[in-house]
Amino acid sequence: MRYLITGATGYIGGRLAPRLLAEGTGEVRCLVRDPGKLRDVPWARDAEIVKGDLLDPDSVRAACEDVDVVYFLVHSLSDKGFAATDRRVALVLAEAAREAGVQRIVYLGGLHPDGPLSEHLESRAEVGEILLRSGVPTAALQAAVILGSGSASFEMLRYLTERLPVMLTPSWVRNRVQPIAVRDVLRYLIAAAGLPPEVNRTFDIGGPDVLTYLDMMQRYAAVAGLPRRRILSAPVLTPRLSAHWVNVVTPVPRGIAAPLIESLVHEVVCREHDILEYAPGECLGYEKAVELALARIGEGEVETHWSGAAVEGAPSDPLPSDPDWAGGTVYTDDREQRCAAAPEDLWRVVTGIGGERGWYSFPLAWSVRGWLDRLAGGVGLARGRRNPDQLLVGDALDWWRVEELEPGRLLRLRAEMKVPGLAWLEMGVAPDPAGSRYTQRAVFVPHGLAGHLYWWSVAPFHGIVFGGMVRNITGTAERARI
Repeated sequence: MRYLITGATGYIGGRLAPRLLAEGTGEVRCLVRDPGKLRDVPWARDAEIVKGDLLDPDSVRAACEDVDVVYFLVHSLSDKGFAATDRRVALVLAEAAREAGVQRIVYLGGLHPDGPLSEHLESRAEVGEILLRSGVPTAALQAAVILGSGSASFEMLRYLTERLPVMLTPSWVRNRVQPIAVRDVLRYLIAAAGLPPEVNRTFDIGGPDVLTYLDMMQRYAAVAGLPRRRILSAPVLTPRLSAHWVNVVTPVPRGIAAPLIESLVHEVVCREHDILEYAPGECLGYEKAVELALARIGEGEVETHWSGAAVEGAPSDPLPSDPDWAGGTVYTDDREQRCAAAPEDLWRVVTGIGGERGWYSFPLAWSVRGWLDRLAGGVGLARGRRNPDQLLVGDALDWWRVEELEPGRLLRLRAEMKVPGLAWLEMGVAPDPAGSRYTQRAVFVPHGLAGHLYWWSVAPFHGIVFGGMVRNITGTAERARI
């Protein structure tokens, strides 16, 4: 059997692909816009990675050739006009799958009640309907909150509970939710590939517990060993205000938090459990799912994370490696310093930057900039990093994204903070007779007058921030060798 996964760089797709490969029941093909994002992922060497855009019918048709099962796991949640984009993508995929003779489509959507829905859940339901009418047998699995380290819904729950011992909450925290562990979602997705050809329908999937969001926070606190949370209800907190509040308190940016919160206005409880006929077995209870998620967080490495999807930017944007005349005005801050440490010791410090270790320069300035970014609806510094000692291309690193990684030589980060332009930070290591040489380059491509004003307003602080980074990174490497 040959599988095609769309969304392999996302939270669910990045976990499903290695499990299908481990099952050994067929070949796995992944359609991605940027194959470089999977370059360093261990399982990618065993899969077929093809470049393409789901909005391009030709590339989707090519990806569907000789495929038996297509997994539709994409969702442009943080993009403006995401409903129109997802509608178009579903139509393109449905037509391509039908023409290619695909035997089954498996889709993961959102659990929802009858009646008027939030824009997010309305879009999820519409995509499911398009695929069910495609002429290709489709299994549209519908889940509510997914419990697992790295899930946007789970991270939102975790940060709210851990950071706020006393909360003023909106009325929707008393709505009922039926969460499901990520491992059970993956089990159902794999089982759905083998459904009989006559099965073309939705399936509600959920764990054994039906809870309010308030219950979920209190029970999370109990599993995490935290005191019971004091939670007060404030009906005046609208979903929009709640999204701003969540954006400030958690690392989940407003563009993702807002649709998720709008969906929590609805009660999302399974109306049937027919999936058990084809995939029998008990699902993990809420406490066990949280316990496993916290264990993964404690190990310091998350297999996939909601932040793995890029926030902004496109392949057509200028790169710091482009010539000086490309992309209009380009501001740079270049610095270099020799280091007595060996290149490998210096490189270890460079790739360990961010997260708990910070940015080796003026912590208060970084913290203030992070909070300003959060207030503006950006990702801020709280996103952290997937692994404290390892970076891969495509990893989120606080408000940066790892864009290029040449082991032992170059780390290039692309900014995903809210700025009027595009920004990169490059850190390089090279051998030197005295030990090693560290180079650092900040690049900013302004958008409009606001971009130019932004650069010149922060330029006076570059000596403190960027200069401090150079001194402290090399100093840390030198101290490590003693």
